[in-house]
Amino acid sequence: MGFVEQLEAWKSERLAPIVGAGRMSLADNAPGDATQLLQIALANEINVSELAAAWMPSTRELDVKLAFARQAGDEAGHFQLVADRLTALGFDVASFAQPDNPLFQYLRGLTTTVERIAAGLFTLESIAYAVNENFMALCDQRGDAETVRIYREYIQPDEHAHQQLGQRLLAKYATTPELQQVARDTVSRLLEIAGATRASAAARLGTACFPGC
Repeated sequence: MGFVEQLEAWKSERLAPIVGAGRMSLADNAPGDATQLLQIALANEINVSELAAAWMPSTRELDVKLAFARQAGDEAGHFQLVADRLTALGFDVASFAQPDNPLFQYLRGLTTTVERIAAGLFTLESIAYAVNENFMALCDQRGDAETVRIYREYIQPDEHAHQQLGQRLLAKYATTPELQQVARDTVSRLLEIAGATRASAAARLGTACFPGC
């Protein structure tokens, strides 16, 4: 098994408790309405778009630079989809205030290409895809077919494609034991922060079944 495959398996194992918490909330008929939960998605989508755009100028490798450009554009598109859905649900998107997030504080501090690939494409998008599946199930459970459609047809395919792009780029650039250790450490730290951040949000919301980026 190659390095990326090993890291993927390890990441999935570490991600399981985060996903499992959402499934437990789903089974327990989690509280929180669509408007409240979609505002979390709105914040995540714009944070990821801004992050990828901020990384572009200081990323030397052209294929990675373009990967971040694609990610920035896709996530901006997701933001607009979620914003339109919130508007349809009666929420005034103009009143939305982007909250501070410790996860993105960490991500903005990453400076090397391998760190950024491992965090922004390889791991962050895996978290998003997994927790979005729980959120879609919650929306389906509540009869919110339109939100499910938006995620199924647009957001989830992009998240999966970003993750696969991260796998390919990590295989290309994390080629030495030292760089592979950097990737492992980055994935580990990101999952640690994401787990703590989502647990804190779950305690505040009363549910762990809310979307990612």
